[in-house]
Amino acid sequence: MKKILRVIACFGIMIWVLGTFDQQVYASEKNTISAGIYLNDISLEGKTIEEAEGMVNEYVEELLQKNITLKMTGDHEVTITPGDIGLYWSNPEILEEAASIGKKGNIVERYKIKKDLQFENRRLTLQFNVDRELVKHVLSDQCAVYNVEARNATLSRENDEFVIHEGQTGIVVDENASLSLICDFFAGGWNGEDTSIDLVVAVDEPLGSKEELSRVKDVLGSFTTSFKTSGSSRSANVRNGCALINGTTLYPGEEFSTYDTVSPFTQENGYYMAGSYLNGQVVDSLGGGICQVSTTLYNAVLLSELQVTERHNHSMIVTYVDPSADAAISESAGKDFKFVNNTSAPIYIEGYTTDDKQIGFVIYGEETRDEDHSVAYESEVVSKTYPDTEVIYTDASAPVGSVTVQSAHVGYKANLWKVVYENGEQVSREMVNSSTYKMTPRSATVGVATADPNAYNEIMAAISTNNIDHVKNVAAALAAAAAPPTAPDPQAAQEQAPPAPAEIPAAEAPAQ
Repeated sequence: MKKILRVIACFGIMIWVLGTFDQQVYASEKNTISAGIYLNDISLEGKTIEEAEGMVNEYVEELLQKNITLKMTGDHEVTITPGDIGLYWSNPEILEEAASIGKKGNIVERYKIKKDLQFENRRLTLQFNVDRELVKHVLSDQCAVYNVEARNATLSRENDEFVIHEGQTGIVVDENASLSLICDFFAGGWNGEDTSIDLVVAVDEPLGSKEELSRVKDVLGSFTTSFKTSGSSRSANVRNGCALINGTTLYPGEEFSTYDTVSPFTQENGYYMAGSYLNGQVVDSLGGGICQVSTTLYNAVLLSELQVTERHNHSMIVTYVDPSADAAISESAGKDFKFVNNTSAPIYIEGYTTDDKQIGFVIYGEETRDEDHSVAYESEVVSKTYPDTEVIYTDASAPVGSVTVQSAHVGYKANLWKVVYENGEQVSREMVNSSTYKMTPRSATVGVATADPNAYNEIMAAISTNNIDHVKNVAAALAAAAAPPTAPDPQAAQEQAPPAPAEIPAAEAPAQ
């Protein structure tokens, strides 16, 4: 019995000693991290949480200068630093965990953990993350410059023969997939060393082969219009728009947008100021006349029986095609002329202009229609609305005697019909479109600026008659009276007097 009591007494003394020792150690170490605790390769022994955080921040700052090489195809690569993509450590709460190791549980549990740490270190993992927006910028601004866009095989016509131009395989960085790859790389345990990452690259095979393009040999449809009455600027716009479309190769199922092909309407893209329709008026704008290009192409497409997906008529009637056979282009109104190659072979669009101011389009492809098959298009005028008034506007900034006149436009409602013939016999007749064109009265803008009250009263009285021809006569007389006298000129009698202000020929100004 005495022996048992002695053992119990000894065990109690040992527990007391351990408890006293543990309390002393715990009191001295409770605010610091135990020995044997590492965060990656950083020893945190004896550090407070604040001190450990400072050490980690210094370590991350060093990592921001490492080299990360982003590899693309071939020899193309871009070297960045983690700082360029906003690297940061994303688990600062790990320091609380480090500080708690060996500080939780009873005396025996804490003692055991401390003993274990003497034989084997505890390594915690530092986790990283990056700024996704900065990664996107690196991919789009630095890596995408090495993209090779796919280029389809195309055709051209040289000496009335087709020439095939091979395509080019596209190799581009898949930015979305590469973004995920980079983010996952750093979040998945980067070791903090210089490294390289192979970006995700997409290969885009071009359309077209020699065999496929060799099928293009037949004329599917052609159409011409005249721009003989156009001035030099409008004529230049027509020729420029035609040239931008000429040479287009369109594969089966592809859609052609006239607006996308001929825009932007800028001087740099070859356009000049010329008349166009705007809110019932003829105004000068860059690219005026481009609608004659789209209209001519529209009719060639109709005769080729391709699928029209978007077409708009002009706001007012034009004269180079029948009513409802036009196709307007308007940047401000969002009008476009589009069609799809609904054949089984590629098509080729040839556009040309001539010295005598003809514009034409020829659409080539593979003819699969029966040789006895033909189509024609008929314009049907449903109604006309004639203007019965005149409109006069005053311009206080223009001098008395100036008059600008715009012609009247007859309003139309018209339909376009497609008539199909087989063996010369009509087999079908269907409406293609229905168009409404505005009626606009003849109008004049009259200058009224003058310091002479009598002249002002005369022009205003003429304007009140609402008769444009009378206003033109009064304005001409006032302009002549206000002109300074000139010395006699022996050749004056041989010179012809300047003509009266001319009306703007609205038919020369299709809307964009």
